[in-house]
Amino acid sequence: MNPIALIGRVFLAFMAATGRVILFSIIGISHCVRPPLYPRLIIRQMLDIGYYSLPVVGMTGLFAGMVLALQSYTGFSRFGADSAIPTVVVISITRELGPVLTGLMVAGRIGASMAAEIGTMRVTEQIDALTTLSTNPFKYLVAPRIIAGVTMLPLLVLVADTIGVLGGYLVGVNKLGFNGATYLANTWENLEALDVISGLTKAAAFGTIIALMGCYHGYNSQRGAQGVGTATTNAVVSASILILIANYFITELFFAK
Repeated sequence: MNPIALIGRVFLAFMAATGRVILFSIIGISHCVRPPLYPRLIIRQMLDIGYYSLPVVGMTGLFAGMVLALQSYTGFSRFGADSAIPTVVVISITRELGPVLTGLMVAGRIGASMAAEIGTMRVTEQIDALTTLSTNPFKYLVAPRIIAGVTMLPLLVLVADTIGVLGGYLVGVNKLGFNGATYLANTWENLEALDVISGLTKAAAFGTIIALMGCYHGYNSQRGAQGVGTATTNAVVSASILILIANYFITELFFAK
């Protein structure tokens, strides 16, 4: 019975952890829509998540678009379908690569930062001090990060989409020999509003996931430096996995027949 008992313990531990995450998420999101809010903290988190992530997101989008154009040309040239490259680049960037790569990069940068900051506050008992001063930790720490994540990720994805399409254009025109006006015309004609809307919807969901996982693991960090390090690692890993899972379900919602 030992193997069965082990499976049962793992399953029960997983369900308990899932329940804790769901309860934490409900409480955190509920504080985002109930006053009072802290505008200065929200603006600070917006700058941290949005403005300071622009270089990473821009570089990621640029080279993703360039590589996608090269790989598409390598495959489509075998079948004489070179003219489809602008369409493939713009649809792939707006629907998938822009939101997913931006989400993963921001999860690595911001999710780790959130977990480390809040985890350090937990270890040094600053969160307990907030409670003593009659300040709700969810209202002060969690809600501003969730609001900033939901609002900034779509803007970052728009930047990544634009730069990614630009990267594909640069490779297509300067290396693959496309006519610039024709490339842009094909890109614009085949871009639909649903492609952009689906990507922005994913971005908002990914921003919520990143903020929640960073705050959750930091808030429940164990004592000591090792606990903060473990919380930081868990925040990035869990956010990345949930981003990929959410990406499938949102794609299913928008594009399933």
